[in-house]
Amino acid sequence: MLPLTKKQEAVRKFIDSELKAVRACPTHREIASHFGFSSPNAAARHLKALVKKGFLIAEQGKARALQVQTFPGVARGAIAEIPLFGSIPAGFGDEREQEPEGCVLVDVSTIGFKPTRNTFCLRVKGDSMIGRHICDGDIVILEHGPEPRHGQIVAALIDRKSTLKTFVKKGSKHFLKAENPAYPNLIPGEELMIQGVFKGLIRKE
Repeated sequence: MLPLTKKQEAVRKFIDSELKAVRACPTHREIASHFGFSSPNAAARHLKALVKKGFLIAEQGKARALQVQTFPGVARGAIAEIPLFGSIPAGFGDEREQEPEGCVLVDVSTIGFKPTRNTFCLRVKGDSMIGRHICDGDIVILEHGPEPRHGQIVAALIDRKSTLKTFVKKGSKHFLKAENPAYPNLIPGEELMIQGVFKGLIRKE
């Protein structure tokens, strides 16, 4: 195994820190800016060397699809790239629109299911779901499409405001339940639209 130069090791650590913080893998331009390189080409050369030496894994045909190889030469499980669409309130509803912020790279074996094109992530803002062990700053993994069952956690638009809550069904009526007594349940006045059903959780240590 060829050793890394000091600069290559610094680049490897920078990429590793960004991925562990559940942010998108930095681009050549972002790496160049961080280290004061003269151009993105200098960053590209360092990345190429890290891949060649086995310290980074690059998935061909996908931008920002790099993984740090903790143990060079040891095969890793399948890595999924899940889009991160900003944040969602776990408190009172908010009228914000979800905008793509990057991607979250996860080991499929650790989340217990294979993501699809309908899988997406949102960053939690607030503490209304603390009773379900979902905290401010967590990343929730959701699936768009399936009808929610009673008791499932959902990302929803309720009267045009987005929120993360527990879906409750009583007869023909639906509403959203907060898992913190400091917050009220949300009963739709006009409409309740489910954006995604909870599938998993990522927590930054």
